[in-house]
Amino acid sequence: MVEIKRVSPVTLKSTALKTEKRDNWDIVLEYAGEGDGPYLVDLSHCPRFDLQDAAIGSYTPFGISIPETPGKSILKDGTLINRMNGTQASIFCLGSEKTNAPQEAGYTDVTECTVCVAIIGEKTFSICEKLTALDFMSPEYEAPFLLQGPFSHVPCQIITLGKTGPDAGIILTCSRGYGRDMIHAITGAGKEFGLKPAGETRAGKWIKNI
Repeated sequence: MVEIKRVSPVTLKSTALKTEKRDNWDIVLEYAGEGDGPYLVDLSHCPRFDLQDAAIGSYTPFGISIPETPGKSILKDGTLINRMNGTQASIFCLGSEKTNAPQEAGYTDVTECTVCVAIIGEKTFSICEKLTALDFMSPEYEAPFLLQGPFSHVPCQIITLGKTGPDAGIILTCSRGYGRDMIHAITGAGKEFGLKPAGETRAGKWIKNI
């Protein structure tokens, strides 16, 4: 049986210190010179699913209830669920053991057709304001929450997990074809703030602290 190698659409210009092969992905756990943040982490290997159904409120993906209000998110045991609209939700398995969608109609695996990255650290929103007009710091939004809109002129889903301090950060996803240009835009905007590539281990610690 031939195993197909799975390749991230993201290339980060740094030296990998620790790597791991998982589910046919080559995953960087740690980069050289990660520093004190802010960090850019490739999470494109993490399983992601789209769920659509007119009765979406009746679903409990991985045993988690979907938020009732569009724009609300819930993070539980490494699984992030985001209510997009009246009939649609997105599900991200971030560092959990889950790799396959629940065995029900309505789910679509979007892992390999999308980019997924995290920007982590106190300067996250200083970087973001150079790339989007979306207002992550509005008191109307309590983390975790989902905003949908243009980021570097690209339609994105952007989930804010933390607003302040070292736990500040977002997870961003968009169509795979924008991967190279999105990373170029983020690294360019983050240069003045010392943005550095970081591995999955860094993101895992951040998510556990939320």
